[in-house]
Amino acid sequence: MFLSDSDLAAIVLTIKLATVVTVLLILIGTPIAWWLARTKSWLKGPVGALVALPLVLPPTVLGFYLLIAMGPNGPVGSLTQSLGLGLLPFTFAGLVIASLFYSLPFVVQPIQNAFESIGDQPLEVAATLGAGPWDRFFSVVVPLAKPGFIAAAILGFAHTVGEFGVVLMIGGNIPDETRVVSVQIYDHVEALQYTQAHWLSGAMVLFSFLVLLIVYSVNGRRSAFRFGGSDV
Repeated sequence: MFLSDSDLAAIVLTIKLATVVTVLLILIGTPIAWWLARTKSWLKGPVGALVALPLVLPPTVLGFYLLIAMGPNGPVGSLTQSLGLGLLPFTFAGLVIASLFYSLPFVVQPIQNAFESIGDQPLEVAATLGAGPWDRFFSVVVPLAKPGFIAAAILGFAHTVGEFGVVLMIGGNIPDETRVVSVQIYDHVEALQYTQAHWLSGAMVLFSFLVLLIVYSVNGRRSAFRFGGSDV
């Protein structure tokens, strides 16, 4: 068999982590993206920069500060201990929180771009027909921004799957708890098990290619639709 039991366990854990993180990011990132797309506040620049910070910040730096914050003497760690939840580092919950921070821009930015491309006219038309703010959002904005949501979900999932630095800093290397695919590949290389590393790495390359192919296909259909709509 090409993949060992530990490889399969790492794959299952990675998919579980990416799924949980993607769902939470869509829920958290949508209101942030809507605010960034619609606000005229001077805070838009600082908030946008803060959301995009993981794009340029080394993963180990982000992981280090999250580790400090969630540690026994950090503010988050003190809170979780006072609530009887223990400490989050080196747990699956800690991985989820770290992944939320690290993958946030990959979800917020596609949704924000989709919101901005809608413009004001569809919302103004819906308002004249008596639609309230929530009705306008779910009946007009969400359907029109569907390609952005799809791209955000795919990118958020894929980016979480490919994490290494943040995962290693926060989760360590605990089998069936925090050992995801990227850490498993690192273990194979460290043990000079290059054949196993090749199989897992090859699977990651194929997965990454398929993700990009889907994203480009979604964006291509969206562009074609908008171009066709302009000719009507």
